[in-house]
Amino acid sequence: MTESQKRQQQAKVLRISRKLHRTTGALLFVFFLFISVTGLLLGWKKNSGGLLLPKSYKGTSTNLADWLPLDSLHKNACRIVQDSISPELSLELERIDVRKDKGMVKFVFADHFWGVQLDGATGKLLHIEQRRSDFIEKIHDGSILDFYAGTSDGQIKLVYTTITGLALLLFTVTGFWLWYGPKRMRQNAANR
Repeated sequence: MTESQKRQQQAKVLRISRKLHRTTGALLFVFFLFISVTGLLLGWKKNSGGLLLPKSYKGTSTNLADWLPLDSLHKNACRIVQDSISPELSLELERIDVRKDKGMVKFVFADHFWGVQLDGATGKLLHIEQRRSDFIEKIHDGSILDFYAGTSDGQIKLVYTTITGLALLLFTVTGFWLWYGPKRMRQNAANR
């Protein structure tokens, strides 16, 4: 291959890279905007003063032997949700977060973004929390679409993360070539 053909080949690869980079960026602009903003918020959630991630409150005892049975705590959390937030809300649990070191148990509900922190020993309410960080996380990873569409196996999230992950990989490769390709072409021209 002659020098002229090599240069033409490098210029062709550069044009293709530029077109892929520009087209992918234009098509996925909104997704990347959401991913970047929500990623920033998630990175700062512990330093948000309770705005994004609720503070974990302390109960009266860290000794599990002093705690009420989990089913009693669960019933209490459900009663609090219905009495304090809305009787219409689902009581299906996403998870129970036992914080032995804080003497607290947190009930996080699946079908809405609310949680309840109870004293493990007394069952008294420590805090009702709106789970903003969970909502932001679902936007970040695309599972918010599964949440509202009611899909059970995260199919939309899988497609979303595959597309955005592959696009980010493509951006990395084409972005590197858009930076390095012209340098290489100038260097080859200077060596002639």
